[in-house]
Amino acid sequence: MITTKPGINRSIEKPVVRAPQAADWALSHGLGSLTTFEVADLLGTTTAQVPQRLASAIKRGEWVMPARSLWIPVPPEYRVWGGPPAIEFIDAMMAHMSVDYYIGWLSAAAIHGAGHHAPQVSQVAVERMIRGRTIGRVRFEFYVRTNIGALPCIRHTVRSGFAKVSSPEVTALDLCADVAISGGIDNVATVLIDLVDAYELSTQRILELSELYNPAAIRRFGWLLENFTDTAESKELRMIANRCVKTPSLLDPLNKPGGRIDRRWMIRINTEVEVEE
Repeated sequence: MITTKPGINRSIEKPVVRAPQAADWALSHGLGSLTTFEVADLLGTTTAQVPQRLASAIKRGEWVMPARSLWIPVPPEYRVWGGPPAIEFIDAMMAHMSVDYYIGWLSAAAIHGAGHHAPQVSQVAVERMIRGRTIGRVRFEFYVRTNIGALPCIRHTVRSGFAKVSSPEVTALDLCADVAISGGIDNVATVLIDLVDAYELSTQRILELSELYNPAAIRRFGWLLENFTDTAESKELRMIANRCVKTPSLLDPLNKPGGRIDRRWMIRINTEVEVEE
């Protein structure tokens, strides 16, 4: 039996497994992640000997260790990549580190089918600071997000279980809040159009979420929605944008202040937005 934290049932009849077969054995038994203790139990060795016993298998791309004492068996089709896609092991990694999270921004948008280009990194919201890391071809960037537990997510099914992904509404607001990590205002507009085409974003949910975001995010979202989509006008959302601080927000926070002020949304149009067709 492989033992683990209380509450996780991994009662599996375990034969003696040799290191070269360990990854395939784990995958065939539905184990998408193992602790160093579990690997030691599987191999019939001590925890101190695990890295040495798996050294050759690691070189063959059969295992990766995204966090200390956490081992991920790599499916055969991903071994030339140096590891599985981020979404396949992000939940196990975050659970192992005891950190609440969700996949967000451009990474979430891609999962929702929005965006013309595959993101080069996996953007993850976390409740506390974590250093970025690269696992095979996967580069993780972590951003601390306050009120992470209050932001709705979906459970995206993957082979190893599921991954938490920001809802379409949260994704849209995150993109508008964090233009710098979202590829610039042109890309934010392009991805937002795709999100609207793929989903009927809930105005009620946006209104409920507005208290968790800064005024600039709400103003950008409303202005872009009104000017680049066929979404019906939301007077309630515009009222929220106007009852915030009276200083206009910049449409593009990466550009110099200037340009006219759209007083309907209290936003300064300091750039021309160009969307990708």
